Amino acid sequence: MSTAPVHPRDPFGWNCVVALAFVLLASVRLTTPGAPFFDEVHYLPAARTFLTLGSAENLEHPPLGKELIALGISLFGDGPLGWRIMSLAFGTLALLAAMRAMWLASGTRTASVLTGVFVATNFLLFVHARIAMLDIFMVSFTMLALWMCAGALRENETARWRLAIAGVALGCAMASKWNAVPVAVLPGLAFAAVRLSARRRRPVRSVRGAPVGGMSLAEAAIWLGAVPLAVYALTFAPYLWFDRLPGDPVGMISLHMEMLGLQEQVPEPHPYQSNWPQWVANWRAIWYLYENVDGAMRGVMLIGNPVTMLAGLPALAWCAWSGWKERRRDCAAVAILYAASLALWVVAPKAVQFYFHYFLPGMFLSAALALGCDRLMRRGRLIGPGLVVLGAVAAFAYWYPILTAAPLENGQAFLRWAWLTSWR
Repeated sequence: MSTAPVHPRDPFGWNCVVALAFVLLASVRLTTPGAPFFDEVHYLPAARTFLTLGSAENLEHPPLGKELIALGISLFGDGPLGWRIMSLAFGTLALLAAMRAMWLASGTRTASVLTGVFVATNFLLFVHARIAMLDIFMVSFTMLALWMCAGALRENETARWRLAIAGVALGCAMASKWNAVPVAVLPGLAFAAVRLSARRRRPVRSVRGAPVGGMSLAEAAIWLGAVPLAVYALTFAPYLWFDRLPGDPVGMISLHMEMLGLQEQVPEPHPYQSNWPQWVANWRAIWYLYENVDGAMRGVMLIGNPVTMLAGLPALAWCAWSGWKERRRDCAAVAILYAASLALWVVAPKAVQFYFHYFLPGMFLSAALALGCDRLMRRGRLIGPGLVVLGAVAAFAYWYPILTAAPLENGQAFLRWAWLTSWR
Protein backbone atom coordinates (compact mmCIF):
# COMPACT_ATOMS: atom_id res chain seq x y z
CA MET A 1 0.00 0.00 0.00
CA SER A 2 1.19 3.50 -0.77
CA THR A 3 1.70 5.90 2.09
CA ALA A 4 -0.98 8.47 2.84
CA PRO A 5 -0.41 11.90 1.34
CA VAL A 6 0.91 14.62 3.61
CA HIS A 7 -1.65 17.23 4.61
CA PRO A 8 0.06 20.11 6.45
CA ARG A 9 -2.05 21.71 9.16
CA ASP A 10 -3.48 25.14 8.51
CA PRO A 11 -1.21 27.72 10.21
CA PHE A 12 -4.15 30.00 11.03
CA GLY A 13 -3.21 30.10 14.71
CA TRP A 14 0.35 31.18 13.93
CA ASN A 15 -0.97 33.71 11.41
CA CYS A 16 -3.07 35.25 14.19
CA VAL A 17 -0.08 35.32 16.55
CA VAL A 18 1.99 37.24 13.99
CA ALA A 19 -0.90 39.64 13.33
CA LEU A 20 -1.46 40.20 17.06
CA ALA A 21 2.23 40.93 17.64
CA PHE A 22 2.13 43.38 14.74
CA VAL A 23 -0.89 45.29 16.04
CA LEU A 24 0.58 45.52 19.54
CA LEU A 25 3.92 46.86 18.28
CA ALA A 26 2.24 49.25 15.83
CA SER A 27 -0.04 50.63 18.55
CA VAL A 28 2.89 52.01 20.53
CA ARG A 29 2.89 55.82 20.20
CA LEU A 30 0.19 55.60 17.53
CA THR A 31 -1.04 59.04 18.57
CA THR A 32 2.46 60.54 18.38
CA PRO A 33 2.93 63.08 16.98
CA GLY A 34 -0.23 64.79 18.16
CA ALA A 35 -0.33 66.98 15.05
CA PRO A 36 -0.65 65.89 11.40
CA PHE A 37 2.66 64.98 9.75
CA PHE A 38 3.87 64.33 6.22
CA ASP A 39 0.96 63.68 3.81
CA GLU A 40 -1.58 63.69 6.62
CA VAL A 41 -1.68 67.43 6.03
CA HIS A 42 -3.33 66.69 2.65
CA TYR A 43 -5.51 63.71 3.44
CA LEU A 44 -6.98 64.78 6.78
CA PRO A 45 -8.56 67.99 5.40
CA ALA A 46 -9.82 65.95 2.43
CA ALA A 47 -11.32 63.36 4.78
CA ARG A 48 -13.07 66.03 6.84
CA THR A 49 -14.87 67.27 3.74
CA PHE A 50 -16.71 63.93 3.59
CA LEU A 51 -18.14 64.75 7.00
CA THR A 52 -19.20 68.27 6.05
CA LEU A 53 -19.96 67.73 2.32
CA GLY A 54 -18.68 71.20 1.52
CA SER A 55 -16.00 71.65 -1.13
CA ALA A 56 -14.12 68.46 -1.99
CA GLU A 57 -10.33 68.44 -1.64
CA ASN A 58 -7.53 66.22 -2.94
CA LEU A 59 -9.55 65.31 -6.00
CA GLU A 60 -6.55 63.73 -7.75
CA HIS A 61 -7.06 60.48 -5.79
CA PRO A 62 -10.17 58.28 -5.64
CA PRO A 63 -12.34 58.76 -2.55
CA LEU A 64 -12.45 55.49 -0.59
CA GLY A 65 -9.27 55.93 1.45
CA LYS A 66 -10.38 59.40 2.48
CA GLU A 67 -13.84 58.08 3.31
CA LEU A 68 -12.31 55.45 5.60
CA ILE A 69 -10.17 58.06 7.35
CA ALA A 70 -13.35 60.11 7.78
CA LEU A 71 -15.03 57.04 9.31
CA GLY A 72 -12.21 56.79 11.85
CA ILE A 73 -12.63 60.47 12.71
CA SER A 74 -16.38 60.08 13.14
CA LEU A 75 -15.93 57.07 15.46
CA PHE A 76 -12.92 58.15 17.54
CA GLY A 77 -12.88 61.93 17.20
CA ASP A 78 -10.90 64.43 15.19
CA GLY A 79 -7.60 63.71 16.88
CA PRO A 80 -4.55 61.46 16.40
CA LEU A 81 -6.39 58.26 17.32
CA GLY A 82 -9.28 58.99 14.98
CA TRP A 83 -6.89 59.96 12.19
CA ARG A 84 -4.81 56.76 12.33
CA ILE A 85 -6.98 53.99 13.77
CA MET A 86 -8.30 52.87 10.39
CA SER A 87 -4.76 52.66 9.01
CA LEU A 88 -3.82 50.37 11.90
CA ALA A 89 -6.89 48.18 11.34
CA PHE A 90 -6.32 47.86 7.62
CA GLY A 91 -2.59 47.36 8.04
CA THR A 92 -3.32 44.38 10.26
CA LEU A 93 -5.81 43.08 7.71
CA ALA A 94 -3.19 43.40 4.97
CA LEU A 95 -0.73 41.33 7.00
CA LEU A 96 -3.24 38.60 7.82
CA ALA A 97 -4.48 38.48 4.23
CA ALA A 98 -0.94 38.16 2.87
CA MET A 99 -0.27 35.18 5.13
CA ARG A 100 -3.56 33.50 4.26
CA ALA A 101 -3.00 34.07 0.55
CA MET A 102 0.42 32.45 0.79
CA TRP A 103 -0.95 29.45 2.68
CA LEU A 104 -3.67 28.86 0.10
CA ALA A 105 -1.32 29.46 -2.84
CA SER A 106 1.62 27.35 -1.63
CA GLY A 107 0.13 24.92 0.87
CA THR A 108 3.16 25.32 3.13
CA ARG A 109 2.96 26.48 6.74
CA THR A 110 6.51 27.76 6.74
CA ALA A 111 6.03 30.01 3.71
CA SER A 112 2.82 31.41 5.20
CA VAL A 113 4.36 32.27 8.57
CA LEU A 114 7.57 33.62 7.01
CA THR A 115 5.49 35.83 4.73
CA GLY A 116 3.99 37.31 7.87
CA VAL A 117 7.39 37.82 9.47
CA PHE A 118 8.93 39.48 6.41
CA VAL A 119 5.86 41.63 5.63
CA ALA A 120 5.43 42.74 9.24
CA THR A 121 9.09 43.76 9.49
CA ASN A 122 9.69 45.21 6.01
CA PHE A 123 9.11 48.76 7.43
CA LEU A 124 6.74 49.71 4.58
CA LEU A 125 3.64 48.10 6.06
CA PHE A 126 4.50 49.07 9.61
CA VAL A 127 5.04 52.77 8.92
CA HIS A 128 1.91 53.08 6.79
CA ALA A 129 -0.20 51.30 9.39
CA ARG A 130 0.57 54.26 11.67
CA ILE A 131 -0.18 57.24 9.43
CA ALA A 132 -3.34 58.55 7.76
CA MET A 133 -2.36 58.00 4.13
CA LEU A 134 -4.20 56.25 1.31
CA ASP A 135 -1.64 53.59 0.41
CA ILE A 136 -2.45 51.32 3.35
CA PHE A 137 -6.06 50.90 2.20
CA MET A 138 -5.04 50.16 -1.38
CA VAL A 139 -2.57 47.49 -0.24
CA SER A 140 -4.98 45.98 2.28
CA PHE A 141 -7.82 45.53 -0.19
CA THR A 142 -5.37 44.12 -2.76
CA MET A 143 -4.11 41.52 -0.27
CA LEU A 144 -7.68 40.63 0.67
CA ALA A 145 -8.55 40.08 -3.00
CA LEU A 146 -5.50 37.86 -3.51
CA TRP A 147 -6.41 35.86 -0.40
CA MET A 148 -9.84 35.19 -1.82
CA CYS A 149 -8.53 34.37 -5.31
CA ALA A 150 -5.98 31.91 -3.92
CA GLY A 151 -8.75 30.27 -1.89
CA ALA A 152 -10.98 29.97 -4.94
CA LEU A 153 -8.23 28.16 -6.84
CA ARG A 154 -7.48 25.74 -4.00
CA GLU A 155 -11.07 25.12 -2.87
CA ASN A 156 -13.24 25.29 -5.98
CA GLU A 157 -16.39 24.56 -4.00
CA THR A 158 -15.98 27.94 -2.25
CA ALA A 159 -15.06 29.84 -5.41
CA ARG A 160 -18.34 31.69 -5.89
CA TRP A 161 -18.42 33.54 -2.59
CA ARG A 162 -14.65 33.97 -2.55
CA LEU A 163 -14.57 35.59 -5.99
CA ALA A 164 -17.52 37.78 -5.03
CA ILE A 165 -15.50 39.10 -2.08
CA ALA A 166 -12.43 39.39 -4.31
CA GLY A 167 -14.39 41.48 -6.78
CA VAL A 168 -15.55 43.86 -4.06
CA ALA A 169 -12.00 44.09 -2.67
CA LEU A 170 -10.50 44.81 -6.10
CA GLY A 171 -12.98 47.63 -6.63
CA CYS A 172 -12.14 49.02 -3.19
CA ALA A 173 -8.40 48.79 -3.88
CA MET A 174 -8.74 50.83 -7.08
CA ALA A 175 -11.06 53.25 -5.28
CA SER A 176 -8.39 53.81 -2.63
CA LYS A 177 -5.56 54.57 -5.02
CA TRP A 178 -5.00 53.93 -8.72
CA ASN A 179 -1.72 52.12 -7.96
CA ALA A 180 -3.81 48.95 -7.60
CA VAL A 181 -5.08 48.94 -11.20
CA PRO A 182 -2.26 46.83 -12.79
CA VAL A 183 -2.75 44.15 -10.14
CA ALA A 184 -6.56 44.42 -10.07
CA VAL A 185 -6.90 43.39 -13.73
CA LEU A 186 -4.68 40.30 -13.39
CA PRO A 187 -7.13 37.82 -11.76
CA GLY A 188 -9.71 38.28 -14.50
CA LEU A 189 -7.13 38.16 -17.26
CA ALA A 190 -5.52 35.05 -15.77
CA PHE A 191 -8.88 33.27 -15.54
CA ALA A 192 -9.67 34.13 -19.15
CA ALA A 193 -6.21 33.07 -20.40
CA VAL A 194 -6.34 29.68 -18.69
CA ARG A 195 -9.90 28.91 -19.73
CA LEU A 196 -9.45 30.03 -23.35
CA SER A 197 -6.21 28.09 -23.68
CA ALA A 198 -8.18 24.89 -23.06
CA ARG A 199 -9.85 25.41 -26.49
CA ARG A 200 -13.23 24.11 -25.41
CA ARG A 201 -16.24 24.23 -27.70
CA ARG A 202 -18.03 26.84 -25.57
CA PRO A 203 -15.16 28.65 -23.85
CA VAL A 204 -17.37 31.40 -22.39
CA ARG A 205 -20.15 29.17 -21.06
CA SER A 206 -18.25 26.00 -20.18
CA VAL A 207 -17.88 25.29 -16.46
CA ARG A 208 -15.28 22.53 -16.85
CA GLY A 209 -11.56 22.69 -16.25
CA ALA A 210 -9.04 25.06 -14.77
CA PRO A 211 -8.64 27.45 -13.12
CA VAL A 212 -11.92 26.99 -11.24
CA GLY A 213 -14.05 23.95 -11.95
CA GLY A 214 -17.79 24.60 -11.88
CA MET A 215 -17.54 28.25 -12.90
CA SER A 216 -17.89 29.63 -16.41
CA LEU A 217 -15.80 32.39 -17.88
CA ALA A 218 -18.97 34.47 -18.17
CA GLU A 219 -19.61 34.21 -14.42
CA ALA A 220 -15.97 34.93 -13.59
CA ALA A 221 -16.22 38.07 -15.73
CA ILE A 222 -19.02 39.26 -13.47
CA TRP A 223 -17.13 38.69 -10.21
CA LEU A 224 -13.71 39.85 -11.42
CA GLY A 225 -14.78 42.46 -13.99
CA ALA A 226 -18.25 43.92 -13.49
CA VAL A 227 -18.30 43.83 -9.68
CA PRO A 228 -14.98 45.69 -9.21
CA LEU A 229 -16.07 48.42 -11.65
CA ALA A 230 -19.47 48.75 -9.96
CA VAL A 231 -17.93 48.95 -6.48
CA TYR A 232 -15.36 51.46 -7.70
CA ALA A 233 -18.13 53.66 -9.12
CA LEU A 234 -20.24 53.41 -5.95
CA THR A 235 -17.44 54.85 -3.82
CA PHE A 236 -17.87 58.13 -5.70
CA ALA A 237 -21.52 58.44 -4.60
CA PRO A 238 -20.80 60.99 -1.83
CA TYR A 239 -19.61 63.44 -4.48
CA LEU A 240 -23.25 63.80 -5.52
CA TRP A 241 -23.94 65.62 -2.26
CA PHE A 242 -20.90 67.89 -2.17
CA ASP A 243 -21.55 71.60 -2.55
CA ARG A 244 -18.62 71.89 -4.94
CA LEU A 245 -16.09 69.74 -6.77
CA PRO A 246 -12.89 71.40 -8.06
CA GLY A 247 -13.11 71.92 -11.79
CA ASP A 248 -16.90 71.45 -11.69
CA PRO A 249 -16.85 68.08 -13.50
CA VAL A 250 -20.11 66.72 -14.89
CA GLY A 251 -20.37 62.93 -14.74
CA MET A 252 -17.79 60.21 -14.08
CA ILE A 253 -15.88 60.71 -17.33
CA SER A 254 -15.43 64.42 -16.77
CA LEU A 255 -14.49 63.77 -13.15
CA HIS A 256 -11.83 61.28 -14.13
CA MET A 257 -10.41 63.58 -16.76
CA GLU A 258 -10.03 66.18 -14.01
CA MET A 259 -8.38 63.60 -11.73
CA LEU A 260 -6.01 62.48 -14.47
CA GLY A 261 -5.06 66.07 -15.21
CA LEU A 262 -4.20 66.62 -11.56
CA GLN A 263 -2.09 63.45 -11.54
CA GLU A 264 -0.12 64.52 -14.60
CA GLN A 265 0.62 68.06 -13.48
CA VAL A 266 4.30 68.86 -12.93
CA PRO A 267 4.90 70.11 -9.39
CA GLU A 268 8.07 71.62 -8.01
CA PRO A 269 10.93 69.14 -7.48
CA HIS A 270 10.82 67.52 -4.04
CA PRO A 271 13.95 66.74 -1.98
CA TYR A 272 12.69 63.20 -1.30
CA GLN A 273 11.61 62.31 -4.83
CA SER A 274 13.10 59.16 -6.35
CA ASN A 275 12.50 56.62 -9.12
CA TRP A 276 11.97 52.90 -9.42
CA PRO A 277 15.63 51.77 -9.80
CA GLN A 278 16.37 53.56 -6.52
CA TRP A 279 13.43 51.80 -4.87
CA VAL A 280 14.64 48.39 -5.99
CA ALA A 281 18.11 49.16 -4.63
CA ASN A 282 16.62 50.52 -1.37
CA TRP A 283 18.63 53.64 -2.07
CA ARG A 284 16.43 56.66 -1.25
CA ALA A 285 14.74 57.15 2.10
CA ILE A 286 11.96 59.55 3.10
CA TRP A 287 11.78 61.24 6.48
CA TYR A 288 8.08 61.46 7.24
CA LEU A 289 8.98 63.31 10.43
CA TYR A 290 12.10 64.76 12.00
CA GLU A 291 11.54 67.66 14.33
CA ASN A 292 11.03 68.64 17.93
CA VAL A 293 7.44 67.69 18.61
CA ASP A 294 5.43 66.58 21.63
CA GLY A 295 8.24 67.61 23.96
CA ALA A 296 11.13 65.77 22.31
CA MET A 297 13.10 65.32 19.12
CA ARG A 298 11.32 62.61 17.14
CA GLY A 299 11.54 61.03 13.71
CA VAL A 300 9.74 58.63 11.39
CA MET A 301 11.91 57.21 8.62
CA LEU A 302 10.61 55.32 5.60
CA ILE A 303 13.05 52.95 3.97
CA GLY A 304 12.81 49.24 3.30
CA ASN A 305 14.25 46.77 5.77
CA PRO A 306 17.77 46.38 4.32
CA VAL A 307 17.83 42.62 4.91
CA THR A 308 14.42 41.94 3.38
CA MET A 309 14.68 44.29 0.43
CA LEU A 310 18.13 43.12 -0.67
CA ALA A 311 17.81 39.41 0.11
CA GLY A 312 14.42 39.49 -1.58
CA LEU A 313 15.90 40.31 -4.99
CA PRO A 314 17.65 36.95 -5.62
CA ALA A 315 14.61 35.24 -4.09
CA LEU A 316 12.40 37.06 -6.59
CA ALA A 317 14.66 35.97 -9.46
CA TRP A 318 14.40 32.38 -8.23
CA CYS A 319 10.59 32.68 -8.08
CA ALA A 320 10.51 33.81 -11.70
CA TRP A 321 12.78 30.92 -12.73
CA SER A 322 10.86 28.35 -10.68
CA GLY A 323 7.54 29.59 -11.98
CA TRP A 324 8.78 29.14 -15.55
CA LYS A 325 10.85 25.95 -15.28
CA GLU A 326 9.07 24.06 -12.52
CA ARG A 327 5.58 25.41 -13.26
CA ARG A 328 5.13 26.49 -9.65
CA ARG A 329 2.03 28.63 -9.69
CA ASP A 330 2.76 30.27 -6.33
CA CYS A 331 6.21 31.41 -7.46
CA ALA A 332 4.95 32.56 -10.85
CA ALA A 333 2.13 34.55 -9.24
CA VAL A 334 4.47 36.39 -6.88
CA ALA A 335 6.91 37.26 -9.69
CA ILE A 336 4.13 38.46 -12.02
CA LEU A 337 2.43 40.51 -9.31
CA TYR A 338 5.72 42.19 -8.42
CA ALA A 339 6.46 42.97 -12.07
CA ALA A 340 2.97 44.32 -12.74
CA SER A 341 2.89 46.55 -9.66
CA LEU A 342 6.35 47.96 -10.41
CA ALA A 343 5.78 48.32 -14.16
CA LEU A 344 3.18 51.02 -13.49
CA TRP A 345 5.92 53.32 -12.22
CA VAL A 346 8.20 52.58 -15.14
CA VAL A 347 5.65 54.06 -17.56
CA ALA A 348 3.53 56.31 -15.32
CA PRO A 349 3.37 59.97 -16.42
CA LYS A 350 3.56 61.14 -12.79
CA ALA A 351 6.46 63.59 -12.73
CA VAL A 352 7.42 63.28 -9.06
CA GLN A 353 7.54 59.82 -7.50
CA PHE A 354 8.46 58.61 -4.03
CA TYR A 355 9.68 55.49 -2.29
CA PHE A 356 6.23 54.82 -0.80
CA HIS A 357 5.10 53.95 -4.34
CA TYR A 358 7.18 50.77 -3.84
CA PHE A 359 4.83 49.67 -1.02
CA LEU A 360 2.83 47.20 -3.11
CA PRO A 361 5.84 45.70 -4.96
CA GLY A 362 7.55 45.47 -1.57
CA MET A 363 4.76 43.22 -0.32
CA PHE A 364 5.36 40.78 -3.18
CA LEU A 365 9.12 40.97 -2.70
CA SER A 366 8.63 39.95 0.95
CA ALA A 367 6.48 37.02 -0.19
CA ALA A 368 9.16 35.95 -2.67
CA LEU A 369 11.73 35.91 0.12
CA ALA A 370 9.42 33.70 2.19
CA LEU A 371 9.10 31.23 -0.69
CA GLY A 372 12.86 31.22 -1.23
CA CYS A 373 13.60 30.56 2.44
CA ASP A 374 10.97 27.81 2.54
CA ARG A 375 12.59 26.11 -0.47
CA LEU A 376 16.02 26.11 1.17
CA MET A 377 14.64 24.86 4.48
CA ARG A 378 12.87 21.98 2.74
CA ARG A 379 16.24 20.96 1.30
CA GLY A 380 17.79 20.93 4.76
CA ARG A 381 19.67 24.19 4.37
CA LEU A 382 18.67 25.92 7.58
CA ILE A 383 21.57 28.29 8.26
CA GLY A 384 20.96 30.69 5.35
CA PRO A 385 17.21 31.11 5.89
CA GLY A 386 17.76 31.32 9.64
CA LEU A 387 20.23 34.17 9.22
CA VAL A 388 17.85 36.00 6.89
CA VAL A 389 14.94 35.71 9.34
CA LEU A 390 17.05 36.75 12.32
CA GLY A 391 18.58 39.58 10.31
CA ALA A 392 15.19 40.94 9.23
CA VAL A 393 13.82 40.82 12.78
CA ALA A 394 17.00 42.32 14.22
CA ALA A 395 16.93 45.19 11.69
CA PHE A 396 13.30 45.85 12.57
CA ALA A 397 14.16 45.95 16.28
CA TYR A 398 17.09 48.29 15.60
CA TRP A 399 14.96 50.67 13.50
CA TYR A 400 11.93 50.45 15.78
CA PRO A 401 12.54 53.78 17.58
CA ILE A 402 12.75 55.68 14.28
CA LEU A 403 9.68 53.91 12.92
CA THR A 404 7.53 54.83 15.91
CA ALA A 405 8.51 58.46 16.68
CA ALA A 406 10.34 57.55 19.88
CA PRO A 407 12.03 60.45 21.73
CA LEU A 408 15.63 60.91 20.55
CA GLU A 409 18.67 62.29 22.35
CA ASN A 410 19.39 65.23 20.04
CA GLY A 411 19.10 66.58 16.52
CA GLN A 412 21.95 64.38 15.23
CA ALA A 413 20.48 61.11 16.46
CA PHE A 414 19.16 60.31 12.97
CA LEU A 415 22.71 59.39 11.90
CA ARG A 416 22.32 56.16 13.86
CA TRP A 417 19.91 54.91 11.19
CA ALA A 418 20.81 57.01 8.14
CA TRP A 419 23.74 54.82 7.11
CA LEU A 420 23.88 56.17 3.58
CA THR A 421 24.01 59.78 2.47
CA SER A 422 20.94 59.06 0.31
CA TRP A 423 19.04 58.05 3.47
CA ARG A 424 19.44 61.52 4.99
